[in-house]
Amino acid sequence: MKKVLTIFGTRPEVIKLAPIIRQLERHNGIFRTINVSSAQHTDLLYPFISQFGIRIDYDLRIMKRNQTLNHVCSRVIAALDSILQKEQPHLILIQGDTTTAMAGALAGFHRRIPVGHVEAGLRSGNIYSPYPEEMNRRLITRLATYHFAATTRNSSTLLSEGVSPENCFVTGNPVVDALLSILQECSASHSVHKLVESTNGLKRIVLTTHRRESFGEVMAGNLAVLRRFVEDRDDVALIFPVHPNPSVHGLSGALLSKHSRIHLIQPLGYRDFIHLLTHAWLIVSDSGGVQEEAPTLGKPLLIIRENTERPEAVECGVARLVGGRPDLLAKILEEVYTDRGWIEQVAKIKNPFGQGDSAKIIVQIIRELLR
Repeated sequence: MKKVLTIFGTRPEVIKLAPIIRQLERHNGIFRTINVSSAQHTDLLYPFISQFGIRIDYDLRIMKRNQTLNHVCSRVIAALDSILQKEQPHLILIQGDTTTAMAGALAGFHRRIPVGHVEAGLRSGNIYSPYPEEMNRRLITRLATYHFAATTRNSSTLLSEGVSPENCFVTGNPVVDALLSILQECSASHSVHKLVESTNGLKRIVLTTHRRESFGEVMAGNLAVLRRFVEDRDDVALIFPVHPNPSVHGLSGALLSKHSRIHLIQPLGYRDFIHLLTHAWLIVSDSGGVQEEAPTLGKPLLIIRENTERPEAVECGVARLVGGRPDLLAKILEEVYTDRGWIEQVAKIKNPFGQGDSAKIIVQIIRELLR
């Protein structure tokens, strides 16, 4: 039996690894899964682990208040090393570009254990945007053995950087698997149903923002633009699941509170969040995962970042790249409001990130690799 160790510490990692873990467990005579949580996002992580039914074999709980990225990295490596020594897995599976993923890849390399990287080959072109994710993913490419790329563009990037074609696979993105499975399950919570009902008849803008490069003046400007947009139009509502980071929480309370059509709510579980997105008129976000979820749901997206490592979302027509310019956000919001053509077109666009079979493809590849 082949041991596959997965390590994760954030919500996106759980969402995207969950379909793969589920597929591995369906082959329980072939694979034994070992699931390790770093709890990098402590407060936000555990509801997602519970929702996807993931069994945690080792919970590192490495986070401490105000610790640096170097502390996070060193603590993950140190805690993981003893687990690797004990379990001797045949493969370490990591996802994306978090500090947990990068530390997991480095720990595996030090132990000469093959590392498989899910969502490989993303590049923004700027090592400080997003920070530290862009550098993390570049380092992971150098450390990983097998590369599971979501798109042909991602695969081409890896090949141009010297990754062997024998170790590079186009698989789609398992976030599509996770999202489609959520849509087939039971409906959202009572509170989210009530929120949707209370905004019926309004154009709902769903906002998410949490990235470090958005903090400060850029975020303040974007929030001010969105408030004015709602204030100037009686048929628009803004719904914002507020990230608990103080840089987000404090600013949102100061700039968006005390308006009947602006709803500041607690972070949502994945089922509730997807339910909310399905009822959105427009999504405004700096999230990477939302850039994959919007095409899956056929929802228009404004990306409030300077660049994107998922240009497929822009090229297919689902997303528009606003940059870190509140004045441009105001201009594009007005264009979207007055011209409904884009909104209607987005619903018909084919998803560039896969059709919901990514986990099956990845597990079949792993099965062949570990024969």
